[in-house]
Amino acid sequence: MKRKNALALALSLALTLGLLAGCGSKPAQPTASPSPAPTAEPTAAPSVEPTPAAERPEVSLAVLNGPTGMGAAKLIADNAAGTSLNAYNVQVAAQPTDLVGKLTSGEVDIAALPTNVAAALYHKTNGGVKLMALNTLGVLYILENGDTVHSMADLKGQTVYATGQGANPEYVLNYLLRENGLDPARDVTIEWKTAEEVQALMVSGEAKLAMLPVPAATGVVMQNKDVRLAVDFNQAWEDAGAEGTLTMGCIVARTAFLEEKPQAAENFLKEYADSISYITGGAEDAAKLVVDAGIVPKEPIAKAAIPQANLVCVTGEDMTGIQQYYEVLFEADPSSIGGGIPDDGFYYLP
Repeated sequence: MKRKNALALALSLALTLGLLAGCGSKPAQPTASPSPAPTAEPTAAPSVEPTPAAERPEVSLAVLNGPTGMGAAKLIADNAAGTSLNAYNVQVAAQPTDLVGKLTSGEVDIAALPTNVAAALYHKTNGGVKLMALNTLGVLYILENGDTVHSMADLKGQTVYATGQGANPEYVLNYLLRENGLDPARDVTIEWKTAEEVQALMVSGEAKLAMLPVPAATGVVMQNKDVRLAVDFNQAWEDAGAEGTLTMGCIVARTAFLEEKPQAAENFLKEYADSISYITGGAEDAAKLVVDAGIVPKEPIAKAAIPQANLVCVTGEDMTGIQQYYEVLFEADPSSIGGGIPDDGFYYLP
């Protein structure tokens, strides 16, 4: 009898251990359990239960249409669904100048801006804003209706229609022209217009050369098959031997907001990083979310532009690497970043 009891006990233990081992292996067998679904798309999990409004700090968020705002599309969708950690009042603007005054007045708490505008605003407000994240690397291209321009030096004697006067595009273009032996004021005719105007000129064939960022550049190439991406500014930057990384876009916040609502700031950084990961991670609805947010006009353009937009989310001490880029801008034109390179107080390091 004792032997039978011992055998029964041994079998019981073996079965128990087998069941425990089976639970541990379920993630490796997706057909056996529905649990892999949230693992494959973790950002969708919070949509099950909206966060009660009373628990969500209120934040005024402004982004720009185009690459600087694209990464926020999932966050904006989650906010509309009531699942974001913060309750955002979202604005989408066309120009950085639309947001500068709203930041200084306190109407906006957090905003996406060109990196040079962020530095200039830091100086102008005597530290009234801080850099929270870098979100966009180089997205500029020279577009040509033809096949004669293959480097910045090839622009000598040409007319280039461009957008971004007073922001990174102008200063980077001038810097790269000079590095290639050209005087922007004498050797190249630069016609500054809105992105929409430049797009129309290139699509119609009225203009031969243009400087545009993604996704505007993407849209032109899709609509006019004779237009090609002639010069990638990231490559031109490297060829010029410039220090640092070409970093076009960032997120800033009012210093007073960061001090008054540190939890809301922490919430934002978490869900903004998640949003960028979602948009760049190949999600099927990523392009739709970008369009729904009012950041890019059409899904095919958004879908083609996302891989070209160089979206990142660099926070903390890693942000200070932009100092080298600011040094290049300062040497090219001190006024481009407000007259001086930002000090350590510029960086949000909670």
